[in-house]
Amino acid sequence: MDGTASPTPHAAPGATPPTISLYDAIDILIDEYEAALSRFRAKSLVTRMRRAEHGGAFTFPDWCGPLFDLYDRLIEATDGAIDPCVGEDLIRLGYDAAYSFTVEPGAFGADGDAIGNDTVNRTVADDGHEDGDATGNDMTGNIGNGGCLRDGGRLGALHGRATWRDDVERHGTTLITHHPVALDFGACGKGYLVDLIAEMLEAAGQQCTQVAQTDEPAGRGDERRDADDEPDNSGRISGNRPDALLTQSMPPSPQYVIDAGGDLLIHTDEPITIALEDPANPRNAVGTAEISAGAFCASSPSRRHWGEAAGHRLHHLLNAIDGLPVNDVAATWVAAPCTAVADGLATALFVTPAAQLRAHFHFECAVLNADRTAAQSPDFPGSFFVK
Repeated sequence: MDGTASPTPHAAPGATPPTISLYDAIDILIDEYEAALSRFRAKSLVTRMRRAEHGGAFTFPDWCGPLFDLYDRLIEATDGAIDPCVGEDLIRLGYDAAYSFTVEPGAFGADGDAIGNDTVNRTVADDGHEDGDATGNDMTGNIGNGGCLRDGGRLGALHGRATWRDDVERHGTTLITHHPVALDFGACGKGYLVDLIAEMLEAAGQQCTQVAQTDEPAGRGDERRDADDEPDNSGRISGNRPDALLTQSMPPSPQYVIDAGGDLLIHTDEPITIALEDPANPRNAVGTAEISAGAFCASSPSRRHWGEAAGHRLHHLLNAIDGLPVNDVAATWVAAPCTAVADGLATALFVTPAAQLRAHFHFECAVLNADRTAAQSPDFPGSFFVK
């Protein structure tokens, strides 16, 4: 899609934003997004919070407000099993900014001090689904193989790790802390970025249509469809976004597909068939789904894990309550109106039953358990291959 857009994800009220190419505007948005929210960037706001010995007040961009709101809802819906403060657990398990993949001594208690004495190489493939290296390259790290996972140590809210509810005071998009807090917005952060990019695509499409309408011969204005005739089917989380400077009637939304490494947002006339990847073998599918309007997100530890310890497979999908990787769910798929919600729920299904989440969100889902049993909601737009 050709078009122009505002160069930043937030424009001053009343100001006319300069126009640049749509591709450049998206690049700037992604850069600003990571500068605020990525724990892998040395100078991001999230990194500053983690390094602040006595805490402080950290003001995030206005467009972070809806993302923080969504985390509030997810924390409530999962009884705390989803929590951005899980970043501290990920770091202690080795998924840190340096991709060391080395478990911290004492992470699992006194017996866990043995971890790190003997190390073996592990290859870690990153599908880019959560916050992390977006290149898709393989990453090799080290992990101790002599440790023991047990109920103890410093992992999880159960053992004193900070929580979003108790250790982060929120005033709009300003977060106040009193000690270092390690946040990770990987549960739904990339899905939210997809929604912001989609808003830019639609705004650019509307601007292009306005130009075409302005150039039409006189006398054709009565043939244009009134904006009130168009249903609002975006389903997106709204933030302080630069709206298109439109004075004409609103055109239909453009067609597009955004594929962010497992997080899909689709608006097309014809349905798109999506393979449900087999977490045991990414070359195979365990089913298919069809989507023409809305978001479709998947989550699985199969492409981001870095070894085992005491029978536990170490990966990035943790229960924030005990800080341990979830090992009884193999993969999840969620269809929802907006990508942030679909992304967050695909993660939440690893730690919370679908029935419990349905009391808080409208979505359809499919779940593949570690024992290869599967379940799906009645209106899930797809099906598993079954024998």
